[in-house]
Amino acid sequence: MKIDILTLFPEMFTGVLNSSILKKAQDKGAVEYRVTDFRDFAENKHRKVDDYPYGGGAGMVLTPQPLFDAVEALKGDTKHERRRVILMCPQGERLTQRKLEELSEEDHLIFLCGHYEGYDERIREHLVTDEISIGDYVLTGGELASMVVIDGVTRLLPEVLGNEESAKQDSHSSGLLEHPHYTRPADFRGMKVPDVLLSGDHAKIEKWRQRQSLKRTYERRPDLIEFENLSTEEQRFLKSSKEDEE
Repeated sequence: MKIDILTLFPEMFTGVLNSSILKKAQDKGAVEYRVTDFRDFAENKHRKVDDYPYGGGAGMVLTPQPLFDAVEALKGDTKHERRRVILMCPQGERLTQRKLEELSEEDHLIFLCGHYEGYDERIREHLVTDEISIGDYVLTGGELASMVVIDGVTRLLPEVLGNEESAKQDSHSSGLLEHPHYTRPADFRGMKVPDVLLSGDHAKIEKWRQRQSLKRTYERRPDLIEFENLSTEEQRFLKSSKEDEE
């Protein structure tokens, strides 16, 4: 996969893209990152990329020309690539694990990271394919938000994680939150690991994990559960868990 990032602050990405899983993914050849200062595509001598909004108002607006030219240059002659041009903005679609999985199937992702008050609307209407928000709040620019998406997508690429089952078992990948994890020692200051995890009975362990995942989701994110779609056994388990708490 190719990941291009268009930003006015390329130095922000140096540490992130060259650390941890993101660096390992690039070293393995699973992904290629390119960070471009789209100010380089400005046609005016002062390399100005923003202007005052028509109709008045506070703040500055990014002009369309530098971003259109930058994206067109990055596309090159690869017309048959599966490509998405992603605008990071608080008005966009809320980021989910399902969205990350969808993006991980593409060949080429181009992220537009803006600053200032906003974008010229023609960028939204005629250049981008996706608008993504990482939450209902406003950041200084799109750089940090794009890092979140890039991290989430990269770890889903084949052979990036040491164990591919890890991504499949993550919270939200199955529609539920992940079950609890434990490691050595089995008894730490009187706090003990559940007996079932020490039993060696893989069928019982798997059932325990599924139930714990369901219980944790019901307690913390009930909005993720469609009760009518649960099996009779799962519904009975949740009901008994609630009664035990009462």
